[in-house]
Amino acid sequence: MFLFSLLLHFKLFALSEKQNLSTLNEKAGISPPEITSATSIENIRTYRKIQPSSAELVDGILEGNITALSRAITLVESTNSNHLVKANEVINACLPHSGKSVRIGITGVPGVGKSTFIEAFGKFLTSLGKKVAVLAVDPSSTISHGSILGDKTRMEELVKDKNAYIRPSASGETLGGVARKTRESITLCEACGFDTIIIETVGVGQSETAVHSMVDFFLLLKISGAGDELQGIKRGIMEMADAIVINKADGDNIKKAHFAKMEFNRALHLFPTKKSGWTPKTSTCSAITQDGIPEVWDIIEKFLELTKNNNSFFEKRKEQNQYWMLETINEQLKLNFYNQPEIQNLLDTTKKAVQNNEISPFTAAQKLLKVYQNSNKNPDIID
Repeated sequence: MFLFSLLLHFKLFALSEKQNLSTLNEKAGISPPEITSATSIENIRTYRKIQPSSAELVDGILEGNITALSRAITLVESTNSNHLVKANEVINACLPHSGKSVRIGITGVPGVGKSTFIEAFGKFLTSLGKKVAVLAVDPSSTISHGSILGDKTRMEELVKDKNAYIRPSASGETLGGVARKTRESITLCEACGFDTIIIETVGVGQSETAVHSMVDFFLLLKISGAGDELQGIKRGIMEMADAIVINKADGDNIKKAHFAKMEFNRALHLFPTKKSGWTPKTSTCSAITQDGIPEVWDIIEKFLELTKNNNSFFEKRKEQNQYWMLETINEQLKLNFYNQPEIQNLLDTTKKAVQNNEISPFTAAQKLLKVYQNSNKNPDIID
């Protein structure tokens, strides 16, 4: 039996060698046909290198050109110092054509259904003849510094709507969950003709308040049965909310959602009256069944009517403009500091000295700031 197996093995081996068969070899396949055009590829490469001037971008934005709008937002978001002057030219030219929209900030804990709600809400608004721009802020990884930017995938119906525009941006190092240049993006979207701007934030947190300082109406999304009722009673994010909407009020969750609405309604009475005279409202909705979506817009319309009549709407925007001027100064000073060649040369060695306890963090910071202040190279000034 052993001899028979050995003989059979030898014959199979010889046959495979003869036919040059091996599990590591593959049969020659069929080469795919050439489906790309060399001319088209060259045209794409040529035109991609051509950067439109600031005047061309502004003209495109004012004509409602989405491509021009997207390129302008990319320019504004760039950290390249060479793009700063051009970006400021575009923003300043668009500024007189902005300010005519309603700005809505939407926040909530991860998993509350922000993207699904925004798609249902956005589709409802476009059905009313509104032009909706969604500025979605995605969280950035603290390790890889990357971001998925998957909001267009989630909002697959809204992204196909000709009266809607979705622009995802990475949060970067922004603590408040709002991308660094979201404020300028609002101006560009308004100049492009969008009358409703929706800002979706990373997720709720004690530090996530920047969105409140750039919107007219602040909407807080909640879900029932997840411990949110107790969290919502805490001060902070609740104090800034103009409305609290309990999402996912469908199926077996309807009763829980209405109970959560009553709990939040009682909690809102514990907070001081808003300067605008507006009393925050609570509501329930289902982004899946569309129930309650029109009621959310009714709340926003009542808010706009009240605040515009008593002028608090316009006063708030003036305060926001002042706030963002100071924020821009802080940001530019920080950017100039880290771009200073002397600081770049000293930063690594100073960090190592701090890590090795050779110098205290506070002394090291003062040392670097002194070098920066005494530098002969003045930071670039925004024209």
